[in-house]
Formats: sequence, C-alpha cells, structure tokens
Amino acid sequence: MSSLSKYLYADLTWPEINEAAVAKKVLLLPIGSTEQHGYHLPLNVDNFLATSVSLEAAKRSPEDMLMMPNIPYGYNEHAMDFPGTIHVHYDHFIEYCLDVCKSVAYYGFERIVIVDGHGSNEHLCEFIARRGNLETDAIFASCMWTNLAKAKFEEIRDSGFGGAAHAGELETSVYLYLDESKVDMSKATDHYGGAAGGDIKSGIAKFTAVDLTKGWGPMKVINWTSSASPTGVSGAATMATKEKGKEIFNAAVENLVEFVRLFKDMPKAPRVDHRKVRPKSPTLPSLD
Repeated sequence: MSSLSKYLYADLTWPEINEAAVAKKVLLLPIGSTEQHGYHLPLNVDNFLATSVSLEAAKRSPEDMLMMPNIPYGYNEHAMDFPGTIHVHYDHFIEYCLDVCKSVAYYGFERIVIVDGHGSNEHLCEFIARRGNLETDAIFASCMWTNLAKAKFEEIRDSGFGGAAHAGELETSVYLYLDESKVDMSKATDHYGGAAGGDIKSGIAKFTAVDLTKGWGPMKVINWTSSASPTGVSGAATMATKEKGKEIFNAAVENLVEFVRLFKDMPKAPRVDHRKVRPKSPTLPSLD
C-alpha cells in the first residue's frame, strides 16, 4: 500500500510522515471529552462522534487528509457533579493542544483542522487555532462537528429549540446510527434546559437558551449542570432515531470532506507590517 493512500497519522512511519507533508495532506485533529451524557449514553459520546466523523472523512478522501489520534479530555468543570466526567483546566488544555498542533506544523504540515466534539471546548479550540495561525507558518481551522450538519438536522428534527443541546435528539441519533449497542433508549429522558440555558419554559430562556444547531440566545449564563438538569441531559433524547443519525452523520462527513479539499489549496496571504517606526521593545513572540 502506498503511504499516500493511508489515512491514519499514527499508522505512518517517520519517512512516510515526510511524504505526507510533501504531499500537503491536511491533518484532522479530533478533540473531545470524557463526560456524562445522561442515563442512556456512555461517557465517550464527544470523543466517539468527533472521531467517527473525522475517520469517515479521511477514509473517503485519503489523498487529501490524515486523521490524528483523538485528544480525549476537555474543559468540563461544570459537569463534575456527575461521576465519570474528566475535567482539564482551560490553561492546561489550551497549552497541551497547542503543543500538539505546533508539533505537526514543525514537521511541515501546512493545514490542520481541529474537529471538536464538546461544546465547552469550542471557544478554547478557536483560540488554539488562532494562536496556531499566529505562532506557526501553518493555517489552522476549528469547528464543532455538529456545525457541519446544521442544515440537515434542521430539515429532519422533531424537537423544538433546546431539543439538541446535550445528549439530546442530535447526539443520541448519531450514536444510535454508529453503535446502537451502546445506547439504552429505555433510559432516555427529555429535559429542556441545562448549564447553558436554564428552564426552556421560563421567560429568561429567550435570552439564555442553547441548541447545537439553532444556536445561543443573546446572553450566556453558564452554571453547574447539576443545578439545571436532574439527569445531565439537555434536550429531547427520546426523539432520537437511527435513521436521523445516518443523515446527520453523512451530512457532517460530506461537508468536512468538501471543506478540507478547499482548505488544502487555500493560499496563505503574507503579513504586511504598516508601522513607520519599529521600536526595539516591546518584543512580542507572535509579532516580531
């Protein structure tokens, strides 16, 4: 098998890494979380779904991309009242993930996509990608994988606003499609409102409610998950189906493949320093 037909970063030898960098392959870095997802889903939801989308995209277009090993822990302090959840402090998380990203940039990879599976990682992953762009010669992009399937989910969803925030209709459907044996739908419960929204039926919900594909209200109030949801679910888990999961998953994969092919050839524009005077200090690591 040619090294350029391989799609798993960890399966390559170091000479093959050189070949992949020369071929300008785009790297996919799935980042997830080990976190409670109610009574009906296992702790690996965020890892499993982000990795599965990345893996299928890489399988479909191995000449364009390599999937890196998944980073399985994320920022999760708000959910620590539910046993099993693993939390990494935001500064450790940022620096650790950035070190991983800088490592592959050091080997000559020019395009890296962070595929995030955990909502509370989202803004941290955006920051990691931004720092990667400022501190290396590579170009980094980041996304929540669910954002790649927004249009499709909105076509087929049965739940209203808040039905797909955490362990709800969307995540449960995709997990059912990928591995039904790990989902116990007899224990699935619905709960509208959670750490990032409060009771969906209250007046304040129009400002604070959250949904993976409908977005956020204009205000963000992040609280302890246990203070807002008795089961850890925020959404309509009982409305999930395997058939919906198949459509959501394929939409996400197709959009990821399309983006990677475009991203691979996206030019990196040169910086332009417009200063008339360049002082000797301060010296900023990302700028001078």
